[in-house]
Amino acid sequence: MVEADKIYKSRSTGVIISPIGSGEGTFSLGGEELEELRELSPELEGKEKHVPIIKVEGNRVTVNVGAIDHPMEEDHYIEFIQLLKNEKVVAEKRLYPGDKPRAIFIVDDTSDLRAREFCNLHGLWSSE
Repeated sequence: MVEADKIYKSRSTGVIISPIGSGEGTFSLGGEELEELRELSPELEGKEKHVPIIKVEGNRVTVNVGAIDHPMEEDHYIEFIQLLKNEKVVAEKRLYPGDKPRAIFIVDDTSDLRAREFCNLHGLWSSE
């Protein structure tokens, strides 16, 4: 089953898909079934540059990637940051080499938020 707001990746091509709806079946690309990415634990080595940190000021939510800014180089960078509420993606920002590893979102309700980010070399990391 394909689930909304999960993240799927092709091992051979690196293509990443995050569906907006759920349904029966699987994702495949060129005959290869895409795998669901699992969020890495905030306790793992490398956490200081990968775990998203959320700061809330009123309805403004800032997500910084890492206690130490993550590199944003051509061969090593954060591809996107997502903000989730009750396990649903409510906001997303794409990032590119040279950008700052952060995103600012304006949301109506700041309760029960968490963030996740995808590093092109080290995978999917979550704030919890």
